[in-house]
Amino acid sequence: MIDKDKFHVLNYVKKEEYTGSMEGMRYMLKKKETGETLKLEAVIWPEPFGYAKTPENKKQRMEFDLSQAGLEEAVDWLNGQHEQQKALWSVIR
Repeated sequence: MIDKDKFHVLNYVKKEEYTGSMEGMRYMLKKKETGETLKLEAVIWPEPFGYAKTPENKKQRMEFDLSQAGLEEAVDWLNGQHEQQKALWSVIR
């Protein structure tokens, strides 16, 4: 589980993609330009492969505001998806 109080990656995400994993679920947070608006995109997919080698149909995406509040919502979504889809993350374990 990602702890929102210790997850301070917003400034990093504004410049680079941030990736991580937890118990079979890989994730990426990245800045996304939608027209003139900047968004925070969260992408999740099952292990074992990295983002580039994972088929697109195995990735799930959600967008949030590119702000601290948006990052906190993204963390809630990541943690929620990890819990809701436990069977998917444990397939290769």
